[in-house]
Amino acid sequence: MGAGYAGMAAAVSLVARGVRVTVFESGAIPGGRARRIQSQGRELDNGQHILIGAYASLYELMRTVGVPGDALLRLPLEIRYARDFHLRRGALGLAAGLLGARGIPLAERLAAVRFVAHLRHARFRLARDVSVAELLAEHRQQGRIAHFLWRPLCVSALNTPPELASAQVFLAVLRDTLGGAPHASDLLLPRVDLSRLFPEPAAEFVRARGGEIRLQSPVKDIGALRQSFGCVIVAVGPHQLKALIAEAPEYDYQPIYTCYLQYAPGVELPLPMLGLADGLVQWVFDRGALLGEKGCLACVISAQGDHQQMTLDEIAVRCHRELAAALPGIGAPQWSRVIAEKRATITCSPRVKQRAPLPAIPGVSFAGDYTDPEYPPTLEAAVRSGVRAARGLLASSRAPLAR
Repeated sequence: MGAGYAGMAAAVSLVARGVRVTVFESGAIPGGRARRIQSQGRELDNGQHILIGAYASLYELMRTVGVPGDALLRLPLEIRYARDFHLRRGALGLAAGLLGARGIPLAERLAAVRFVAHLRHARFRLARDVSVAELLAEHRQQGRIAHFLWRPLCVSALNTPPELASAQVFLAVLRDTLGGAPHASDLLLPRVDLSRLFPEPAAEFVRARGGEIRLQSPVKDIGALRQSFGCVIVAVGPHQLKALIAEAPEYDYQPIYTCYLQYAPGVELPLPMLGLADGLVQWVFDRGALLGEKGCLACVISAQGDHQQMTLDEIAVRCHRELAAALPGIGAPQWSRVIAEKRATITCSPRVKQRAPLPAIPGVSFAGDYTDPEYPPTLEAAVRSGVRAARGLLASSRAPLAR
């Protein structure tokens, strides 16, 4: 159930082993909470995603279903703001990148190198999970290094403010990126919409192997589905669980707002992705550099904040004002569109997944970014969960693989 990244990862994993699957999806387009939408005669994503080199499970399945390599733009790690901060991971590694970061006092850069060395020595594990804010305070990672690096990384990776976010989950991300091989920290930016990036090629892969994808087919009774199919993988958003399973856990949620602004075709960023550190907008993406949509910029506002009390029109005006301050002479936008995913992810707080376990139901498995025991709610976590659910079904099934 569900044709998002988790559901399609499960379906691909199963059909590759000879299992005949049927995918039920309530929407008209595969992708779930990371999909293509139609707006003002244009195709847009319902949110802008940053992928990293460490997303091994997602890239493996993308290769499996035939997604071309140029669907993603790969860039060595470079975090640049419109002003005041610039960090690049070069050939000499992260420590050299931290030491050479612009806009940060030397004392803070040295402390950041010691902090990362401590995390490596501890194997990126904590004896007790705390908030990211507590972890940073304990290791004196405050000031400009926190403002420009650690706090934005936390919000980007966990979609949760540092005061609420799980430090252990944050360290799992740092382990696989900043603490991993050089390519693991690369930034990969989609050059196609999020449905074409994986869910739609995955659907074609499933259909070509005898599977069925039923779009606009919501499921209301899991029991009836189990009687018809024997085993069910529930891969819906966490906010949709209660409608299907009475004993589903309750979660708190965090939003993601994406504001698209169309400027004159000559407007562009100095990089495909640029940080804005002192207002609502955290990151802005150049859709012209990525998808050929000249002059279109996408501003991202992750996690909770004052913007939730603003109207969408007010947010669009504020985003333009912040862009105009960072890019003098940008001119007025020709049109704008704000997409608010108010329950984009669960609040990734300390031990949230242990406090809110999913129910054990015979014949029913769960997949979704919120089910991964270690990772934050990302596309990689969604794919991992789908692969894990498929493997569990295959391991427990006594029936022939193809049916």
